[in-house]
Amino acid sequence: MATFESMDRRMPKIEACLKANGLESLDACNEMLLAKGIDCDKIVRGVQPICFDNAVWAYTLGTAIAVKRGLTDAAECAAAIGEGLEAFTIPGSVAEQRQVGLGHGNLGARLLSEDTTCFAFLAGHESFAAAEGAIGIARTANKVRKTPLRVILNGLGKDAAYIISRINGFTYVQTEYDIPTQTLVRLADFYNVSVDYILCRTENPKMNK
Repeated sequence: MATFESMDRRMPKIEACLKANGLESLDACNEMLLAKGIDCDKIVRGVQPICFDNAVWAYTLGTAIAVKRGLTDAAECAAAIGEGLEAFTIPGSVAEQRQVGLGHGNLGARLLSEDTTCFAFLAGHESFAAAEGAIGIARTANKVRKTPLRVILNGLGKDAAYIISRINGFTYVQTEYDIPTQTLVRLADFYNVSVDYILCRTENPKMNK
């Protein structure tokens, strides 16, 4: 039986999503998928062993939507899964306001589409985990793509970029560029950080006033 975190707050949206897609219940979704050899619990926990139960059921709902519609295109399936993820966002939450579930699905759809040829990922300075995650996303997408995605990791510190490129067989390129001062100022104002922070000259994003 489906049980997960904040269930009472999530169920109204989930039930509306189930009804809109002609699905009986989350348990029925799971049974339908298992009958087709799709074990969402195993897949999700295989990617992230410490995930919350709601993540498993969100992907179960999204995958059931894709199967119910008879989708076979990977990009279309990803977008449908995003609808399931969105149904699990808590009403009034930041995740709902930003439509995080749909965003995840649409990102997956873009990366799986053959129209997308390059994945440019902006990682934080010395962010190994984020960069490795981006590489993992690209590798997974490439399993069903006809043409492999090219990956650009931008924003990493020199040491992190060099190590990650060596480990994963990437080409490491150190670039030099001159951003117009006014562009830097606009970026700093937009993100409310200092110009030095954008240029990786400091780890402190706060501006001196």
